[in-house]
Amino acid sequence: MTQAINVTDAVKLIKNGDAILIDVREPDEFKAEHIAYAMSVPMSSLEGGFETLDIPPSKTILFQCLKGTRGQMACERIQGLGACQNQIVNIEGGIESWKEHGFPVIGGASSSPNISIFRQVQIIAGALIALLVLIGFTGTTITFVFAGIIGGALFFAGLTGWCGLAIVLAKMPWNK
Repeated sequence: MTQAINVTDAVKLIKNGDAILIDVREPDEFKAEHIAYAMSVPMSSLEGGFETLDIPPSKTILFQCLKGTRGQMACERIQGLGACQNQIVNIEGGIESWKEHGFPVIGGASSSPNISIFRQVQIIAGALIALLVLIGFTGTTITFVFAGIIGGALFFAGLTGWCGLAIVLAKMPWNK
């Protein structure tokens, strides 16, 4: 079972040098805003990235994301490997809770309030699929095929970590 810790206790562990903080958000999210003490090891490459770290067994590993869900999944995935001897803990509420408690972050207020590329992909793909399905119900059944193609592309992106739409969106002027 995944252990959780509140932000205040996590800060004490980090400042005492008893814990290592790992941010499992994707690179564009980390670049936009992150906790100063955090190392970036995205969920999309968690197992491989984690294995390259040389964390002493005496250190507690704290996982953190935006609100806590991906951090919990990261805890479960690393515990599932069975090779990690460290205590693994998820920070409740992620970086959002960190900020609510008044602890500093790098980026954030000074960076633009852009939506992350990951979320932009979700919004565009979800809207297209919903629109195509609605059009399909009006009698233009070929749109169901296009909705399926977009769903397949999302499936492919999830399996491989390569997303053409994300690459295009990263080059857009609002994401610079």
